[in-house]
Amino acid sequence: MEVNFRVSGRIAKPVEDVFEALADPEKLSQFFTTGGAKGRMEAGKTVMWDFHDFPGAFPVYVIEVVPNEKIVFEWAAYEGDSGKIGAKHGEADYRTTVTFLFKPTDDGRTLVEIIEEGWRETDGALRGSYLNCEGWTGMLCAMKIWLEHGINLREGFYK
Repeated sequence: MEVNFRVSGRIAKPVEDVFEALADPEKLSQFFTTGGAKGRMEAGKTVMWDFHDFPGAFPVYVIEVVPNEKIVFEWAAYEGDSGKIGAKHGEADYRTTVTFLFKPTDDGRTLVEIIEEGWRETDGALRGSYLNCEGWTGMLCAMKIWLEHGINLREGFYK
């Protein structure tokens, strides 16, 4: 069984604005990375994302960027509570691949699709994929409300 998922949503903003909300660390920090983001999403770069609800900044390895179309990156696989000594809570010893696709719609909105894949075929990996699927769905909701209405949906949500 291949462990992966795909979530999507539509945002009532042009594709350029939606793409920049992920690519620009200052914008990403306004609605998603509650502890801040450092580094622009550019192919071959390693950027840092930090979350108050998941302590400690961690690296995001940017693999591919096609402006206004696609951002692909890898990060440490999350398998729930792995129990590994020396690992961050739930962090496994391999990476998953996350692909963001940005597609303009006929009515001026942007369809955002997020695909995450590459988990091992274990119970922990399956659990981790469910948790990340939930996380990316929340991220899409936060992105939508921030871009369309200027509200940080995550502010105070995890405290």
